[in-house]
Amino acid sequence: MMRHMNVARFARRPSVCYKLNLLCFVFFVSKKNADKDLGRLVDLAQNGDTEAFGKIYDALVKPIYRYVYYRVDKHIAEDITEETFLKAWQNLSKYKAGKHPFSAWVFKIAHNLVCDYYRKNQTLTEIDENYADEEKDTHPSHQLNLKLNEVKLRKAINKLPENYQQVILLKYINEEDNAVIAKVIGKSEGAVRTIQFRALEKLRNLLEEKRHDF
Repeated sequence: MMRHMNVARFARRPSVCYKLNLLCFVFFVSKKNADKDLGRLVDLAQNGDTEAFGKIYDALVKPIYRYVYYRVDKHIAEDITEETFLKAWQNLSKYKAGKHPFSAWVFKIAHNLVCDYYRKNQTLTEIDENYADEEKDTHPSHQLNLKLNEVKLRKAINKLPENYQQVILLKYINEEDNAVIAKVIGKSEGAVRTIQFRALEKLRNLLEEKRHDF
């Protein structure tokens, strides 16, 4: 009887695995719903609805900016982000729903613009350290620490091979899933996982080296 009661009490207690599975399910459903909403907006925008495209811009501008920001100077990142959405609007009719997620298509445009920027400015290899983040209004010493840490991360990412940069930024800065990343970089999901492991190891080594520079 006692054993039965203990088992029953334990069975009613949600396990850690159950909670994790539930969180993953909620994230999957919410992301799937967000993708559907974005898909509906894309349909409307392709039919000339500028308000719908404005909502697409609002949904994707921060992820696209973060993706670009870690690869170029701040003021260049702002220009490239705006150009990304301009090109997306101009070429919206070329996007084919179902072939790949719309967000992956926009990330690809941003990636190509970053590559174009570096091709035109081949002598630029270092991220500018002399920038100020106007959005931060904190104690000067804290702001300096944030600035140095962010500069160090940006410079380290900038030294990674091209495909490593893309995976790190899409996976860990923008929290995209492997299916989207695979479409952006033109690899399989298995290859994305391999690149992810190698990129993290390379980035860890670069950051370890940078510790001595600050």
